[in-house]
Amino acid sequence: MRYLFLILFTLPFSCFSQIIITSDIFEITYSEEYEQPLRVEYTVLCDVDDVKNSRKGLDFYTCDSIKTSDDQDYYKNVWDKGHMAPAAAFNCDIDKLKQTFTYLNCALQHQDLNRATWRYLEQYEKKLTEKGRVKVRIDILFEENSKRLPTGAVVPEGFRKTIWVNDQFHGLWYFPNESIKTTHIYEYKLK
Repeated sequence: MRYLFLILFTLPFSCFSQIIITSDIFEITYSEEYEQPLRVEYTVLCDVDDVKNSRKGLDFYTCDSIKTSDDQDYYKNVWDKGHMAPAAAFNCDIDKLKQTFTYLNCALQHQDLNRATWRYLEQYEKKLTEKGRVKVRIDILFEENSKRLPTGAVVPEGFRKTIWVNDQFHGLWYFPNESIKTTHIYEYKLK
């Protein structure tokens, strides 16, 4: 698997370097300081009717050249290894499915959010492929006082997801990174 890396320094909204990772399934802006992605963009590859490869036996892996979160950041706490570019969007191609399991594509996401409403929005993205090509951008949001775990990774405050269908804006959602109150995705839609 090949990645293209580009390091940017002092972008307007930060005081630390950011790395751009481009692969054949996503583009990720990554912060080694936070050990978390800052932005993930992808196009949904698999539709709801495609053959699905199993995730069984797949686990997240680190990248030797970039400081990422790791298993210790997710041990015995409420934070799931939340796929940003979802495995389900690529499970019709086993090689692309495996690529989603990099810690570069993983954020500390509250387990209640990850296992319910976030997952339902990912399913909705796949359903939208019936209308055409679905592109998604996720902005992983932090504040100056965002919690840093004793293991080093910083917990995002929330997630903003923008979806386009056939290059036309379809919707914008915001999810606080906390235990959710409702599982209905439209409760979190901004526009």
